[in-house]
Parts: sequence; C-alpha cells; structure tokens
Amino acid sequence: MSTHTITGEQITFRQSHIHGSGGFAATDMPTGTRLIEYRGERIDKAEADRRCEDGNPFVFHLNEEIDLDGNVEWNPARLLNHSCVPNCEADCDGKNIWIVALRDLAAGEELTFNYGYELVDYRDSPCLCGTTTCVGYIVAEEYFEQVRLETTVRA
Repeated sequence: MSTHTITGEQITFRQSHIHGSGGFAATDMPTGTRLIEYRGERIDKAEADRRCEDGNPFVFHLNEEIDLDGNVEWNPARLLNHSCVPNCEADCDGKNIWIVALRDLAAGEELTFNYGYELVDYRDSPCLCGTTTCVGYIVAEEYFEQVRLETTVRA
C-alpha cells in the first residue's frame, strides 16, 4: 500500500450528523493517504491518567512513557468522529499519530475512525455513528461481540 500525505486544505470541518463538528474529505483520496496528524501536548502517564479521570476523551497512547493530549485548539483532528465502521484509522509510530484512510474516500465523505475505547464504563460513551452494524457504544472493535452480548442479554 502506498502512502500519500495531504495538507489541511483537503479536509473541511463542519457540522456532522454523527456528533458536533466533523472532518470531511474535500477531494477524493486513495487508500493509505495520511489525512491529518493528531497533535497535542505530550504528557507522562500519571498526568494522562489524571486528565482521563477528569473526563478528557482526547488522550492518545503514544508509547510506553508518553501520551498525547489532543484537547488543544491547534489540533483539528480532535474533531473527527468515531464510527463502528470507520473509513480511517489512527496510525501511531511511537512518536506521531496520523489519521490514515482505510479505503478510497470520496469528496464530501465524513472522515471517521474507531476511538478504541476500553470496556471500562463503556455505557458512559454511547455511539451515534448510525451505521447498520453500530454496536451502540464507543469501544474498540475487539470488544464489539462482548458488548453486543451484554446489551442483548439486558434487552
């Protein structure tokens, strides 16, 4: 797979049907395109834990020592929404995080990725992606089956 990197002009940010604002492809883009870097403040694990406990949903694992808090105005990637059937993924090399196209994208398409949340308190994070296979909560794909079983049993 070839990798292409684009500049911010190929993404527009506007109101999303999923939640709040979202990022949208301004042009057609091929699979593997690096769409936008997820940027932020580099913080140690203790500070990351504190911020997450305070309800900050923008903290990304960067490596074993450092996390990235993307809750800064100069990080437009924080506006990208979660989907249970994403068209992008977060690619971390231990130093940087890029949002990369998982498939060819059409101009006007909303850019989404799976936030990869753990199961802890997952019911506090309902998913609004609206896809036909939406699991109902923002969790990593590896937990989809477990969440489906739990929510079916309770229904």
